[in-house]
Amino acid sequence: MLRLVLPKGSLERATLQLFADADLAVGRASEVDYKGFIDDPRVRDVTILRPQEIPRYVADGLFDLGITGRDWVAETGAEVVTLTRLHYSKASARPIRMVLAVAADAPWDKVTDLPAGVRVHTEYPRLTERFFAEAGVEARISLSYGATEAKIPEIADAVVEITETGRALRAAGLRVLETIMVSHTELIANPAAHADAPKRRAMEQIVTLLTGTLEARGRVLVKLNVEGARLDGVIALLPALRSPTVAKLFSEDAYAVETVVAKSEINTLIPALREAGATDILEVPLAKIVH
Repeated sequence: MLRLVLPKGSLERATLQLFADADLAVGRASEVDYKGFIDDPRVRDVTILRPQEIPRYVADGLFDLGITGRDWVAETGAEVVTLTRLHYSKASARPIRMVLAVAADAPWDKVTDLPAGVRVHTEYPRLTERFFAEAGVEARISLSYGATEAKIPEIADAVVEITETGRALRAAGLRVLETIMVSHTELIANPAAHADAPKRRAMEQIVTLLTGTLEARGRVLVKLNVEGARLDGVIALLPALRSPTVAKLFSEDAYAVETVVAKSEINTLIPALREAGATDILEVPLAKIVH
């Protein structure tokens, strides 16, 4: 039913892992194959392409559904429907920032300080042109094919580049003047496909699987038993996703308790629960959490 396009490059491994965890594993003849399949009646076929191209292809109707960054949607001006943000990346769940950067010792503190004719290199020429036009600064903008931060000061006076932490820019001797935009990874759809009721339903179901998988990451289910007299003390220790579930055990003055907690807290939580009187404590991994 749906033609799906996924990003190649830095997001490729994380994207394929997300789909596998969501029970939508992508099969390919080899790791370098651009074509794939998902054994699911909602997905007709899968293509893996550079994220720069994905918004335009989805907007043109070559694909129904795709994953790319908000930066490339904005750069291309593609008319697509954003179904959801997917908070993941190759390294973390943080979004990337598109920033204007100059040499650390440059005499400028904001974009309007830059002189007319400033040389700016970037992989995002259209976005950069709009940014400088709105700022009222005349700039000579050139397309960069990579290693953009290395072009200051010999080739460029400033660069527009993406960064997650700013570490690479600082290592290159650069300083951020302004953040132009914040970009998340997005699941986007072709407007005509999204308007088709059966396809929209399939899209919504895929969104449920992907977002439920991301919600479950870093969380576990904790189950335990506790005597009635010690229930309140145990409950007070639980940092619940929602209110914990409490059920009375048959023919006993004791209760079964379960709740979802952050995996990062479990190493201190379980000993504390044991000391508070909990018994039969189970830590259960989670695949999906769907609200």
